[in-house]
Amino acid sequence: MMQILKTMLIMAIATIQLHAQSQKVKTCCASPSKHSQFALLTARADFKDAHLAPEPINYKAEKGEMVTYNTPDGKTSSAFVIKSEQKTDKVLIVLHEWWGLNDHIKREAENLQKSLGNVDVYALDLYDGQVATDAETAGKLMGGMDAARAVNIVKGAINLIGKDAQIATLGYCMGGSWSFQSALLGDKQTKACVMYYGFPEKDASKMKSLNSDVLYIHALKDSFIPKEAVEQFSKDLKSVGKKITVKAYEADHAFANPSNPKYDKTNAEDAAKVALAYLKKGLGL
Repeated sequence: MMQILKTMLIMAIATIQLHAQSQKVKTCCASPSKHSQFALLTARADFKDAHLAPEPINYKAEKGEMVTYNTPDGKTSSAFVIKSEQKTDKVLIVLHEWWGLNDHIKREAENLQKSLGNVDVYALDLYDGQVATDAETAGKLMGGMDAARAVNIVKGAINLIGKDAQIATLGYCMGGSWSFQSALLGDKQTKACVMYYGFPEKDASKMKSLNSDVLYIHALKDSFIPKEAVEQFSKDLKSVGKKITVKAYEADHAFANPSNPKYDKTNAEDAAKVALAYLKKGLGL
């Protein structure tokens, strides 16, 4: 009897250990978003304080409309799309900040389409319809975002755009990081990538497949993305034969958002000119 109990106890311990190991594997292999730099920042009060709630805008779209498309994971996603008046194979993908696909991003997407001209603009929704109006909610959305799902959203958009299109990407803050990831996903179709104060990619091996150069808009007063991180990003890109242009401004994080109470009009307008010139060159406009 004692031998039977001993055997059962050993088996029970082994089962518990196996379960623990399984849980450990699941944790270490969880969605990258859970361990991303931006996700970690959501716990910092100073990061939330630096993102004042966007001033509400009553924006009525002029040409853009929401479209729904299929994603490779068997689901659907949506994007705010502004089509050029004439048929074009040139496309700009816009990635939103931690607030989500709100009216500000829709307005910026339409302004970009106007400024670029013969280009279709797709502003993607990485939050599947959720939009934050306060920092607490934005932090939860960004910190809880499933990176695998976001990749599928971008891939689905690229499939919708079509394999013959020339693609440029542009994003702000969290979207700045996803602008780079989207550029990688665009593969040979990618012609330009604009990152507005987004966390730089740290894995140099991923950079090898980048098909374009990069324009990085850096806010020198940004206490969350230090100058050293941007410098390392530049070194890593150059080490694999890629070109990067860093345009630095004496401004704070999120300085280019006109709905942000800390909006820096002068620097934002200059950054926009630099970005537009870069995008036009990359897309051959």
